[in-house]
Amino acid sequence: MEKRKNGLHPAIWDMQSSLRKGNMTRRDFMRFATLLGASAATATVMSACGGSQTPAPEQAASGGEASAAKEVGTIKRGGSWTSAMELQAIDHPARLSWTQGANVARQVGEYLTETGADNITRPHLLDHWEANNDVTEWTLYLRKGIKFNNGQELQADDVMFTIGEWLNEDVGSSMLGLLSYLNGMDSVEKVDDYTIKLHLKTGNIGVPEHLFHYPAIILPRTFEGDFIKQPVGTGAFTLEEYAEGERARFKRREDYWKKGFDDKPLPYLDELTYVSLKRDAAVAAIQGGQVDSLFQPRPSDWQTLKDVPGLMVRPVSTAQCFVTRMRVDLEPWTDVRVRNALKMCQDREKILQLAYFGEGDLSIDAHVAPVHPAFCELPIPKYDPEGAKALLAEAGHPDGLTVTLVTKNDESEPAIAQALKEMAAPGGFDIRLDITEAGGYWERWTEVDLGITAWTHRPLDTMVLPLAYIADENGEPVPWNETRWADEEFTDKLRQAEATLDVDARRAIMCELENIMQERGPIGNAFWKKLWNITSDKFEGVQSHPTNYDMMTEVWRNDL
Repeated sequence: MEKRKNGLHPAIWDMQSSLRKGNMTRRDFMRFATLLGASAATATVMSACGGSQTPAPEQAASGGEASAAKEVGTIKRGGSWTSAMELQAIDHPARLSWTQGANVARQVGEYLTETGADNITRPHLLDHWEANNDVTEWTLYLRKGIKFNNGQELQADDVMFTIGEWLNEDVGSSMLGLLSYLNGMDSVEKVDDYTIKLHLKTGNIGVPEHLFHYPAIILPRTFEGDFIKQPVGTGAFTLEEYAEGERARFKRREDYWKKGFDDKPLPYLDELTYVSLKRDAAVAAIQGGQVDSLFQPRPSDWQTLKDVPGLMVRPVSTAQCFVTRMRVDLEPWTDVRVRNALKMCQDREKILQLAYFGEGDLSIDAHVAPVHPAFCELPIPKYDPEGAKALLAEAGHPDGLTVTLVTKNDESEPAIAQALKEMAAPGGFDIRLDITEAGGYWERWTEVDLGITAWTHRPLDTMVLPLAYIADENGEPVPWNETRWADEEFTDKLRQAEATLDVDARRAIMCELENIMQERGPIGNAFWKKLWNITSDKFEGVQSHPTNYDMMTEVWRNDL
């Protein structure tokens, strides 16, 4: 084993050298240094000064403390915040498959780690973590003294219970696919009451990122399966009311473990409320001052609200997208020629303009985005309806194909669906549209043979791919593999990428993965979305998070 210098993973020193040579960005250095166990303060100083010595903790932290001290006089406590967001059914947090439900649950429950708006992952319920040199063993050290809102102290038994729920096939969590490098609970060791060790079958750089996947809320060992009936968590708020399709109301905890600038327990706000409104009603409500914010504004909402007095618009680039996904276990999508023919019918620039006012980045048909650290830039495919028609004929459909495209109506999917319908007609596709309310789509999103699914942001390129494009050890698609596509070569190369620390080396593997998805994969993907947080300017501390997460613990009002 390579000797550690000053207690840091040896790869951190290699990355600092790459940073000095200009081969790595400061953000990428910060991301991977913290990922491999360096404190955020240590990583900040190392990235800024490029020095060869590890700063003392007090030196590393002093700048942040000084900045915090300047802010003490400006922080206001009290008041409430109201946001418009559709409220759907919630039961087991490990089964969450949409961000809205996670925004409800995260006000009450918390995660072992936290990926901020800057795309850097830091310890949260964890005090710190350590990885061995080949990232096959991760030791997780819990903070001590954190209590659930029922008074029970958070300990390793709660984490062990929660991981067991993630890995329980009967629960049906997407975490099962994400953590496929574990051999069930046999790979999870309780070291003591505050320490857990993960023994990976293969190395994986993304463990801290995976622990912030939105179904990964840490539950008490007494959890019985329904979060609304048993809203017990370590978070800053308690759930006072949840009426599906109507309202969710939260109240601040007086004994939350994290403190604010004034050394008193967070949060700053007294109450949070979500009201369940359709999109157009939500826009009218924020214009009229009935709500302070709204969930995931559409491009048309951004156009309407971006110049409204009293509103603050915060943009962010993301790895969010709308994938046109085909079930490869159902005709006619079993034939790669048919899948590729539909991909060739995308005029990506026009789709981006029609559906998103041009506010995004063009994409190839692979689920790896420019904001991902090892993104491989490949040529954007051209719109080619004649080539599509020839492929369909070769596949045995000289007279074309009639197919039904299913999606939802609460974001840009209808515009994408209508554009694709028109663009695919010259290519031999007669596309019938089945566009439903959001709930009607999410109830069947993994079952339809052709659909448009909105996928949220993931901070690492190696994070979304095992969620949606692999099979488990029994050869069955993982829970979120809506296409049922599993390619042996793709999976092997993905495992290589997951264990590769060097960004340039991983980018070379990512080029191969992206090419495989373009050549024989199950999705079309025209563009990557830009997002906007639109909130009343009465609120400070608001983050525009690339996953649309409402991070409310340190938000305050400036009008009190």
